[in-house]
Amino acid sequence: MHHERLVAAHSANNYHPLSVVIASGDGAWVTDVEGRRSLDFLAGYSALNFGHGHPALRAAAHAQLDRATLTSRAFGNDQLGPFCAELADLIGKQMVLPMNTGAEAVESGLKVARKWGYEVKGVPTDRARIVVAADGFHGRTISVVSFSTDPDARGGFGPFTPGFDVVPYGDAAALRAAITDDTVAVLLEPIQGEAGVVVPPAGYLRAVRDICSERNVLFVADEVQSGLGRTGHVLATRAADTDADVYLLGKALGGGVLPVSAVVADADVLGVLRPGQHGSTFGGNPLACAVGRAVVGLLHEEDLLGRVRALGTAMHARLRRMPGLTAVRGTGLWAGIDVDPAIGTGRELSERLAVAGVLTKDTHGPTLRLSPPLVIDEADLHLALDRLEAELSRG
Repeated sequence: MHHERLVAAHSANNYHPLSVVIASGDGAWVTDVEGRRSLDFLAGYSALNFGHGHPALRAAAHAQLDRATLTSRAFGNDQLGPFCAELADLIGKQMVLPMNTGAEAVESGLKVARKWGYEVKGVPTDRARIVVAADGFHGRTISVVSFSTDPDARGGFGPFTPGFDVVPYGDAAALRAAITDDTVAVLLEPIQGEAGVVVPPAGYLRAVRDICSERNVLFVADEVQSGLGRTGHVLATRAADTDADVYLLGKALGGGVLPVSAVVADADVLGVLRPGQHGSTFGGNPLACAVGRAVVGLLHEEDLLGRVRALGTAMHARLRRMPGLTAVRGTGLWAGIDVDPAIGTGRELSERLAVAGVLTKDTHGPTLRLSPPLVIDEADLHLALDRLEAELSRG
């Protein structure tokens, strides 16, 4: 295929995509260059929570394109203040630091946590440590892969950034034992996405909160993938009846239109940043802020999150009954399913599903993750699950 030849010749080989070349999208559906329609059951790893071409997001982007797209932060723009205020209100915190990609939000969160540790907690200069979880995924920068436990993410990219302590995910006792007087933050995903939609044990996030409060440590929740509706809640941390000090947001915040990310926290944390100490040419640009404001507006819509919870309950009920699965994890419209090795690997099942008109993506070995757009029609959700069940039954 012409498009794939061009990619093979001119694009860095850092992904192993399925053999599908998408030309257009509408809601939960995409159409490839040969005119075949498929259901998008990955939704850009949650960046497309509102589907392809959502009318409210497209309208916000179109309107802003005609006005101003970039000013840099050397000047103000009329979308930045409202975006920060509306996002802070949605999350229930006081301040927003706008960035672009999820990895930038994580890096910014790490910098803020270290600076808070020195200026507020009183940790000696350059001694700050941050506790992180094994099997977590927080991006691809050198600092982030420094504490990754995935050999593919780390291999060949050292030397690594010091200052991180890795503990098993879901083990509150190990977390407690890892914290010292030099610890400034605990960075966790409330549900580990790339690891295979791994939900921690009941009470774990509450225990993390208690430990952080006891030891005067920031609880930093990476909700880049789990946040903004994927679980049927604005934040997965809050769904577990707890609250982090710092939230890292991305993916869905840009509405699938452009990269938008943010660090959201109260003023006693984000207030440690002063002019010249951190920045971003594109962070807080008016186009990003206009689209982000529209995303926040959609998350306020009365029936959206309840609908996600209801559809998620139906999806998980069906998955638990399906043959050929050795495990089903997740919540809301988000699932990690482990395929019986007798049927094939997660990759092989994803390739078969693509032929059947359902696009999703494997992660580690037997695991396939399912994350359709939150706006998917109920009938389309069940159509995709029918196709999945048919492939599993075929064995």
